[in-house]
Amino acid sequence: MIKTDLKSLTLEQLQEEIEGLGEPKFRAKQIFDWIHVKRADSFEQMTNLPASFRQKLSENYTLTQLKTERKLVSRLDGTVKYLYRLPDGEYVETVLMKYQHGNSICVSSQVGCKMGCAFCASTKAGFVRNLSAGEILDQVYQTERDLNIKISHVVMMGIGEPLDNFQNVVTFLRLINSPFGANISLRNISLSTCGLVDQIDELSKLKLGITLSVSLHAGDDRTRDKMMPVNRKYPIAELLAACKRYTDETNRRISFEYALIKGENDSMEDAHRLAHLLRGQLCHVNLIPVNEVKETHFQKSGREHIYRFQKELIKQGINATIRRTLGADISAACGQLRRERNS
Repeated sequence: MIKTDLKSLTLEQLQEEIEGLGEPKFRAKQIFDWIHVKRADSFEQMTNLPASFRQKLSENYTLTQLKTERKLVSRLDGTVKYLYRLPDGEYVETVLMKYQHGNSICVSSQVGCKMGCAFCASTKAGFVRNLSAGEILDQVYQTERDLNIKISHVVMMGIGEPLDNFQNVVTFLRLINSPFGANISLRNISLSTCGLVDQIDELSKLKLGITLSVSLHAGDDRTRDKMMPVNRKYPIAELLAACKRYTDETNRRISFEYALIKGENDSMEDAHRLAHLLRGQLCHVNLIPVNEVKETHFQKSGREHIYRFQKELIKQGINATIRRTLGADISAACGQLRRERNS
């Protein structure tokens, strides 16, 4: 029998589950508090529940718990990278980044990825399965526990395509935002997508208030087709139309991610093309020196070239920033530790 993970249930779902056992509704609030505030790892720790009820919970349910397989700490900036082992023996990566505004965590949403982006390490080992809401959530909880810190910002930009795991990701967002739990503001959460148009539309209807980051990486379909297979299903014009609908529905600015790859998408003509494409969008562009992956031939653009690209976008009226590189000495970009472990 596959046991239901109570860490993956919202308070409302938990209440339905507990009432289905013939227990009073208030027990669900007690359990939710133990899981998401006191961070209990077992039902035995829930000492204000009757022993017979705890036994019933143990027999019928589980509490997902990740285990640390590897932990790397950057000597350059204190960034911490975890390789977490899941209950079934699979692995995901999580990165904790320290900023002046607080602690930010980058979490994974899938074991592997099926999107096939040419420059990405996460997709090289193939797709295995979606993460449950509890498995995404426990990346936050285990990292907070290990470092004895409070996390204030969440970035869904680790292994996997979050919108390809839509329902579990939405449940995770509701859990992490719960005032009875971690209570992290949805405005402090950023979700990155390669551009699944139908799911972007579904997300916009929920009006969650999160920041949507769209991995664009090219200003024309020919270039983007080569780098990102998803573009053959959802070409740039369709993607930008969905982004416009998202901003109209939520009044939230889109962040377009653009990984600069030497000789591929980093010419001044590319900058002009990108600026023309985004003019009129409520957005900003986040320029990223591409992470060099040994299985690909892609190389990052030179520092001065990146600055020139940024200045050209700004000159054309597009707000553009350059992402600060963190954890360079520990390969903080996701996907590499998992591939090493599985090789």
